[in-house]
Amino acid sequence: MGEVDESFFQETEHRPKLSTIEAENIPLIDLSPVLTSDTSNTSLAITNLVAEIGDACRNWGFFQVINHGVPATCRENIEKASREFFLQPTEEKRKVSRDEDSPMGFYDTEHTKNVRDWKEVFDFVVENPTMLPASHEPGDMELKELVNKWPQFPTGFREACEEYARGIEKLSYKLLELIALSLGLSSKRLNSCFKDQTSSMRLNYYPVCPIHHLALGVGRHKDSGALTVLAQDDVGGLEVKRKTDGEWIQVKPTPDAYLINVGDIVQVWSNDRYESVEHRAVASSKKERFSIPFFFNPSHYVMVEPLEELTSEESPVKYKAYNWGKFNTTRNLSNFKKLNVENIQIYHFRIHDL
Repeated sequence: MGEVDESFFQETEHRPKLSTIEAENIPLIDLSPVLTSDTSNTSLAITNLVAEIGDACRNWGFFQVINHGVPATCRENIEKASREFFLQPTEEKRKVSRDEDSPMGFYDTEHTKNVRDWKEVFDFVVENPTMLPASHEPGDMELKELVNKWPQFPTGFREACEEYARGIEKLSYKLLELIALSLGLSSKRLNSCFKDQTSSMRLNYYPVCPIHHLALGVGRHKDSGALTVLAQDDVGGLEVKRKTDGEWIQVKPTPDAYLINVGDIVQVWSNDRYESVEHRAVASSKKERFSIPFFFNPSHYVMVEPLEELTSEESPVKYKAYNWGKFNTTRNLSNFKKLNVENIQIYHFRIHDL
């Protein structure tokens, strides 16, 4: 990523907090009860699994899953393709760079000197093309297509990405159903929101950072979508802000596991029963790191608001409805242009006179 200038990282709010608690794991959940063909005691096992999911969403906002049904070869193929892509010369990667009109493709933080995130990324949408509002203006109904940019090299890159995306999509629907059950809803209650999904994937590459104490792989943030399913390598680096005391907790990588976090949309749907939690990734001075998040997001026309079944006189509606497509377009525009304004957040839709 070129010459390193320490002044590039001097803003205090972007420096990692030094009092991180090391290697403490968040809940690890076995999904085999919903994947096994053995019907003996299945009902009790699924009831216990749903309770585990609910506890993790309520107390952490994050959990890991094993025995998830995603073929190991799927993950191996995309991890190999990701490594081969990012380790190419920069000029080769920039042949598929993103731009304001097409936010899919390659991006590195050398392009924007006021960004403190130490990483390179490659983005693609799961449904190609994906429809989103062309403008963040409320009255503008025009739509635009998000179309993927695929590199010529490495060979088989696109196929590995698309195969993996379908495997994680299947897992995401299963998780969505378990979360719905944990909220006392029918398992399929939320599925229709994803008919024309706007889900996307990102390949992350965090090069070795010689001044890692002043940089972050990615800064503290909450995910604005419904669910995020993350594959991280054995280097680790992901940290979660613990709800009970605000401490940053390192997430120790578990072999073959996926890390799941509920996003802002689930927080709104659940009327704050489940909360989206801040997380970040730290840079390393010793070893490069790769990770792959899958952002499971609903259709652009979905109006996000607390679910009727989860509101009552005792638990009144806490958020005004907002259009997911407009919300997402506003976030993408702000992220690309790095506008000197506060990024749109769900608390802008919070009803304060409760």
